[in-house]
Amino acid sequence: MQFTPDEMIKIQDYMRRTFGNEKIGVKPRAQAPDSIEILINGEYVGICDKIVEEGETSYNINLSILDIDLEG
Repeated sequence: MQFTPDEMIKIQDYMRRTFGNEKIGVKPRAQAPDSIEILINGEYVGICDKIVEEGETSYNINLSILDIDLEG
């Protein structure tokens, strides 16, 4: 199911509050309307998928961490 603009704003605001980072943003994905990209400072960090089952909606976040990002 496709993300609405209102959902995208709510998810972005929730993530900013939860992680204490105003530089978190989201944007739609051209080829996958049931997911959005998560960005920090404009850099891609993960995906948020929208899942609707039995009348309930949930959002699953998958963050990507590269091994080179773990180095000091």
